[in-house]
Amino acid sequence: MNRLSRTALATGVLGAGCLAYGTLLERRWYRLQRLQLPGTLRRPADTADGRLRILHVSDVHLVPGQDHRIRFLASLARLDHDLVVATGDLLGAPDTEDLAADALAPLTSGGRPGLVVLGSNDLYGPVPKTPVAYFIEPDRRRFGPRLDTDRFVDRLGAYGYRTLRGEACTIETAAGRVAVGGFDDPHLPETVIPTPEVLRPPDAGDVVASLGLVHAPYLAALDVLVDAGHEVLLAGHTHGGQVRVPGVGALIANCDLPLDQARGASRYRGRWLHVSAGLGHNRYAPVRFACRPEATLLELSP
Repeated sequence: MNRLSRTALATGVLGAGCLAYGTLLERRWYRLQRLQLPGTLRRPADTADGRLRILHVSDVHLVPGQDHRIRFLASLARLDHDLVVATGDLLGAPDTEDLAADALAPLTSGGRPGLVVLGSNDLYGPVPKTPVAYFIEPDRRRFGPRLDTDRFVDRLGAYGYRTLRGEACTIETAAGRVAVGGFDDPHLPETVIPTPEVLRPPDAGDVVASLGLVHAPYLAALDVLVDAGHEVLLAGHTHGGQVRVPGVGALIANCDLPLDQARGASRYRGRWLHVSAGLGHNRYAPVRFACRPEATLLELSP
């Protein structure tokens, strides 16, 4: 075997090993991230340390047989969060509305409130495609059968979640009153991004924080949330790039957000933006590499 053949063989073996790791191991290797976001509260929260704790989950893409993901979600109920925020793509297939809502139920135990914005996969089922197509055609938009979104929203509501579909409100938490605005996934062609006036919460007096929620962090979506006065922006959709190159980072974000903001906390127009890397993946692209599935506990402080 000559040198070129040996190099080709080694490259093939390495590639196969990375693919096996990404499909068999890392996509089930869940983790909890903890991040502090200073300067995000208008006043100290009504907690012992003056902080507001938000559990941010996203992109669960739940399908039957993923008991490992359900167990991880259940384990998060032990955290001391004041509020749950789920930023969409929670469903992974048709007829999973009850399955996904039930999996999220433990997170609002003890009367903790929850907030939801929907992703495209909460309205339409996935379309078969090769995993390679996910990465070489990230902006191609194809949607499967219509899901029973109303059933999903109703069942989430029974567990204490409020779903925002182009509106603003305030909610009570153990840490104080929180203002919030959110709307449907701008990745969907039929979504019309609301005006800032629609997403601006009513004057509710002693608000501790103001949150802007959207599934896909397109710049136009983030801009309208900032213009509405929200000080912390939460989103999902990117899967953190899903396959990252060590030392380089994400190769795609599936929207016009800069790649270096595809995962974690960053600054956007003077606000904190947190983009969740998510817990799952499209059922037709079951791989993660250098991008573990995760939930995040955000600690907001004055």
